[in-house]
This record gives sequence, structure tokens and C-alpha cells, in this order.
Amino acid sequence: MVIKRLAIPLLLAALAGCASTEVQRAPTVVENPAIAEARALAREQATLSGRARSDAAARIDALLARLDDATLSREAAALPKGEPLYNFAGRALLNRGLPLPRPFDRSDWNFDTAGRPPADRDGYRPPMKVALLLPLTGTQAAVAASVRDGYLAGYYAESRRRPELRFYDTAAGAKAAYARAVSDGNDFVVGPLAREGVDAVFADATPQVPLLALNRGEHQPPAGSASYSLSPEDEGVAAAEYLLDAGARSVMVVAGGEDIQRRAAQALRARLQARGGGIAGQLDYAPGASLALPDGSKPDAVFLALKGSQARELAPRLAMAGLGGLPRVATSQVVSGTGKPAEDVALDGIVYPIETWTVRSVPGLPTPASAASRVDSARGPGARLFAFGYDAWLLTGYLERLALSANADIQGTTGRLSLDGFGNVVRRPSWSRFSGGVARPVDERAR
Repeated sequence: MVIKRLAIPLLLAALAGCASTEVQRAPTVVENPAIAEARALAREQATLSGRARSDAAARIDALLARLDDATLSREAAALPKGEPLYNFAGRALLNRGLPLPRPFDRSDWNFDTAGRPPADRDGYRPPMKVALLLPLTGTQAAVAASVRDGYLAGYYAESRRRPELRFYDTAAGAKAAYARAVSDGNDFVVGPLAREGVDAVFADATPQVPLLALNRGEHQPPAGSASYSLSPEDEGVAAAEYLLDAGARSVMVVAGGEDIQRRAAQALRARLQARGGGIAGQLDYAPGASLALPDGSKPDAVFLALKGSQARELAPRLAMAGLGGLPRVATSQVVSGTGKPAEDVALDGIVYPIETWTVRSVPGLPTPASAASRVDSARGPGARLFAFGYDAWLLTGYLERLALSANADIQGTTGRLSLDGFGNVVRRPSWSRFSGGVARPVDERAR
């Protein structure tokens, strides 16, 4: 009985001690709602195809676009390795000119085929045998000539080891040309140039030989392959980012009726709206028509998807509508039909994306004027395609560096080039502004 009497108080004291002890609980981590939804979509997107896949990707991009720079950078850094959302978040960072927290996962890429020597100190490591797939005959032959000559300009400017080059005509079909290139023992393919050709070749998720496609189609590049394009969509996105950086939030869009003009305007609209900006209205360009602004619209900038002649004709009507003093950003198409300062003074103040080599020197490449004096394909409209071909050569030699290193980029003739997690080349163009009827470079540091 005595033992029981002693035991009871001791038990009660022990229980009282337990009751006074605080239980330490792990803090609750609240995931950003946009990231949570985007993460779920990214995991599901990998199992989808066709329209459902592209719609999911568009939704992910829209969710990430809502995040400010600091939040996007922080959330991207917190994503674990192997998380499908990282490719999307990394692409968003690159489009904003922000650094990646780590390289993209390229574990399924292989650059050690065909006996390539090790990379040079600067990352230069070209293939051994390269096939160029271009429409050398037919209606696109002139376009292909500018791209080909630009590629060769870069190729012959390189004093180190260069791959063996072979050309294949895609006029009879890109898949057939690709098959011939494979059978001939090439270990890398550059091309095709047409969107439908790119789709035809990229339909095979595991091509025998990796490619640098010179356009962007419906299919993402397979592992080990990449896609490089001067698409109007890219210019629309670049213009949107430029306007957002300048503080614009409500943009009036004026677009012509050409397909590339509509595509650029659509891309700008999507990016602005995703980033918290908006469209004050969109006007379809018509010569001489009065500008009827939507009721209540108060734009703080204007976007022009127009040729130079269209923009010149529109300029006084913009002023009459009260839009003349607003910041104006155009696509590169605005230089089409320009070159006479007395006429082009109407374009003063318009900013537009431009190939870097036209505003500053690029090592290894002559000036546009010098190139045009030597090569017919580098003249006039061909100059842009010539620069595009030159950069295709740079990408051929430096693709491994861009693919495997975080925040690696190269200064090309068309802009600063990097590679996103899906194998798409991201291009950040230079910018010019009309002043006194003459296009002059924009000081990038002042932006």
C-alpha cells in the first residue's frame, strides 16, 4: 500500500511535466499558387500531345509571367533537379534577361559522337561532318542563298578546325534530304529552313542525327537538337519586354494585314497581358483612314507592326489622334522601304529591334556595307538572312557550350544568343531609334 501511495504522486508529477512541454512543429510552407498550378500543369504537359499540350504550355507561361523578377528567380532556384517546371521557369528568366540558378538538364544530350576532339577553351567544338539542308532550287532559292553565304562567311572566318560541309537541296522534300544526309555519314545537320520541313523532321522524337533547325515549327526539338528562328513571334515578345522595361502598361497596337504583322502583334498582346500589362486597343492599318480610338482608352505607348512606308503614312494621323508624343516601338519590318532621311524623318522616335552587326562591329564579320559590296546575297533584304546564316555557323560550333553551361551565351550578328531548356535559341536583339530620319543605335546601358 505504501508503494502505491508513493507511486501515484510520482506518476502525476511526470504527467504534469509532460503536459508543460511544448511540441515543436515544423513551419508550414505555403507554396506560391501560380507555381503550384504551373508545377501540376508541367508534369501533366509531358503526357499530352497536340493542341492540349500547346494549351498547357501557354497556360504555364502565363502563370510564370505574373511573377515579378525577384519571385520568379527565387521560385526557379527552389525547384528540385528533374522538375519539369524548371524548363519553363528558365525560359521565362532568359526572356527577361535574368540569370539561371543552374544549367538545364541535358543528360540525354551527347556531344561525344563521331570522334570530336575536346572543346577549346572558349567552348568551340564543332561536329566532324555537317550537312546543310536548304532549298537550293525553286522559289526559295534566293532566300537560301543569303543564309548559305552567311554560314560560309562564318565558316571561312574560323581559323581553327572546321567540319566537312555538304549541301543538300530540300526542294523535293526535307525528310528525303535529311535521309540522304544521314546515309552519307554526317554527324550534324543544319536546316531545314521552311517551317513545314522542320515539322516533318522533328516529328521523329529520336532522329538519327541531331539538327539545328533554321525555323520553329509545332514540335519541340528532340533531345540533342535545337531550333533557331527569326520569327515575328520572337520580335513581338522582345517588343513587349522592351515596353515593360520602359514602364509601359497600356499599349495601342497598329498592325498591317500581312501574316507576319498579325503574328507579331498577337505575340506582343499575349506577353503584355501575361506580364500584367494590357492592350488599349488594336487598330488595323488602312491608308488614309482616320484613327478611331476605343472609348476611354489611354495608352502610354504604341506598337507598330508595319513597314516603313506604312509607318510614314501613319505618323501624322497618330499625332492628330494625340498619340504622336508617346513611346513607339515597331518590329524590324519598319526598315522596309526606308533609307531616305528626308522622308524617314517622319519615323523619328520609333524604336525597333535590329541585328547587332548593323550597329556595332562583330569580330570575324565585315560590316554590312563591306559584305554587300562583295556578296550580292548580303544586299538589301538579304542582309538579315546573311546575318542569320552567320549565326547558324556560330551555333554549330558553340552548341555544346550553350547547352551544358548555365548562363552561357554568344554574341552573334543577330543579337545575343542563348539556349532554353527545350532546345530553342533565345535571341536578345539590339535596338535602334530613328533620329533625323536616320536609324541610330540605342545605348543598351541606358535602358
